[in-house]
Amino acid sequence: MSSSSAPLSPRGAAEEEGAARSDGATGGTVFSYGEAGYWDARYVEEGGAPYDWYQRYAALRPFVRRFVPPASRLLMIGCGSALMSEDMVADGYREIINIDISSVLIELMRKKYFDLPQLQYMQLDVRDMSKFPDESFDCAIDKGTLDSLMCGVEAPLSAAQMVLEVDRLLKPGGVFMLITYGDPSARIPHLNQPVCNWEIVLYILPRPGFKGNARRSVFDPVPLTENGRLPDGYTPEDPDSHYIYVCKKVHGLQG
Repeated sequence: MSSSSAPLSPRGAAEEEGAARSDGATGGTVFSYGEAGYWDARYVEEGGAPYDWYQRYAALRPFVRRFVPPASRLLMIGCGSALMSEDMVADGYREIINIDISSVLIELMRKKYFDLPQLQYMQLDVRDMSKFPDESFDCAIDKGTLDSLMCGVEAPLSAAQMVLEVDRLLKPGGVFMLITYGDPSARIPHLNQPVCNWEIVLYILPRPGFKGNARRSVFDPVPLTENGRLPDGYTPEDPDSHYIYVCKKVHGLQG
């Protein structure tokens, strides 16, 4: 899910997951990031002008190339108007299925990329991707969609539905790459659904334009504790870092 003009991001909408949700009784705001109507209206207004949440492909390329071969059949979740898929095609990727909940956006992208057969666009809700058969993708990439769902109503249920669908669609050994602002305490519990068995490698990437002094290479994985947390005392140099979870689907179930 994307926007075109430095918009209110999922993080800006709710620094604490659920902070923007309300039962309506108090007149509080509900950010409908998980609803098609919100995004349809937004893309009608913006016309599909390109915008990438969080990071551009240039910054993510070393991680993508390490874990996703160019011949992979790839699912881009909540593609929005981001340029990432276009950039990946230029980098040699051959088949990217882009999905988004907004039919308005999908029509715009189909027209924009009609001459790129490597890119396909489909209107789908990531919580129900039953149009695709089991184990039909080598890789899935999400840059901001799970975060958007976490700002909406019934966030834990939406997150579980999404993760379970991604797990179903990946082939054994397939990779789910999640780019998010959520640290492990906020994201690992949602990734570790009961039927999933992931091998998770975490990388932490400062936000674009961060000027601080890095104490470590961003290409070094960050160790996780046994309960899926950052090590005691570990603090990212950039407090607004983005977290890249590389989740490999393992044969069989845990336990």
